[in-house]
Amino acid sequence: MDALTRRRFLISSGVVGGGALAAGAGVLGFHELLKSGEKTRAGDAQEGLPTLVLVTLYGGNDGLNTVIPYADPAYHSARPELAYAPGQVLHLDDALGLNPVLRGMRRLWDDRKMAIVRGVGYPKPDRSHFKSMDIWQTASPGTPAPTGWVGRWLDATNAATETAVSFEPALPPMLVGKSRVGACVSYRGLTLPPGVPPAVVSALGRAEPCESEMQARAAASYADLITMNRVVQEAASGTDEHGHTGGSAVQATGTGGDNALVAQLALVARCVEFQVPTRVYSVSLGGFDTHAGERVWQETLLKNLDEALSGFVDRMGRTEAGRRVTVVVYSEFGRRVRANASDGTDHGTAGPMFVLGHDVAGGLYGEQPSLTDLDDGDLKATTDFRDVFGTVLASVLAGDPDRYLGGYRAQLLPLLVR
Repeated sequence: MDALTRRRFLISSGVVGGGALAAGAGVLGFHELLKSGEKTRAGDAQEGLPTLVLVTLYGGNDGLNTVIPYADPAYHSARPELAYAPGQVLHLDDALGLNPVLRGMRRLWDDRKMAIVRGVGYPKPDRSHFKSMDIWQTASPGTPAPTGWVGRWLDATNAATETAVSFEPALPPMLVGKSRVGACVSYRGLTLPPGVPPAVVSALGRAEPCESEMQARAAASYADLITMNRVVQEAASGTDEHGHTGGSAVQATGTGGDNALVAQLALVARCVEFQVPTRVYSVSLGGFDTHAGERVWQETLLKNLDEALSGFVDRMGRTEAGRRVTVVVYSEFGRRVRANASDGTDHGTAGPMFVLGHDVAGGLYGEQPSLTDLDDGDLKATTDFRDVFGTVLASVLAGDPDRYLGGYRAQLLPLLVR
């Protein structure tokens, strides 16, 4: 295919997908990302550095029905229709248990590969989805901040583009610094117009002589579509080369994220296995704004989360690079203690965070919030979220938390054994 014909196709075909964005300045394609691991695999670059995967649960996950205080009478009295009976819960100890659909995460707990930090929040909590998420991602509860806490670390380390990568529809503020910014590589697969077979797209990815740099980048992005689409389709609709089963079809949500966590983590896993030098990955799962009919809907979401996380941690255990991966799971807030009249819960405050991986010192951290000593019907946070982020900054990213958390002096937690 000559360069002129290909250029016309690039402009007029209507092919869309995450890789096609690589033609734009400052955006990294999946194919380029995988190629960045060549130096590491060849032994020409530093290897063995730990990796952080941040999982955002958009919508405000109900922590009380995720890590359940099943032995507390106040839990059952505040939400009689939503509460789980003690016999339904996956017991962690004589007071707390996991939601019954979190069987994979319970197995990781038993293997000491999962830690639960209880009662996580921040002072003067905000119950707006977007304001609270901004606070978590900028690590600045007091005043608005123009940069994210990972972005500030990127600035200070003069990081390359591939150092932080989001496999989400949009780049989260967390990865934005003043002079450095993470890459956004959408996980969404290949959409072709009628009559355009994938083989044609593959041909478009071959280099052509005498073409400009921009045309070459645009063409390379179409080869990227093929690689991206194969990994996403493996994760979304079947069993991949490692034997992992896929998730459900992609569905967007109103408060951010969607339900394609399995697909996003499959891309992270491929990058880790290719020894891509990315230090921070951001992925997400949306839909947790459960104001009505919560129990069935939250169970569906938590099952999705459980399958994605347990499969990912298991897969990471098969390689040395994978065993250096730490996963942190958070949501912008928890829900109210008392159920509403629609068999749901409204916006609340504190909730649990999960930390998973082969270097994790599993167990319970922080104090369980009281269900009777409340702040206007909401839980009082017992752990500041910046203590968790500060811990992974220090232990995973070798950064000084005081530099990147807006002056907050984090109390580091013994979450990791490295």
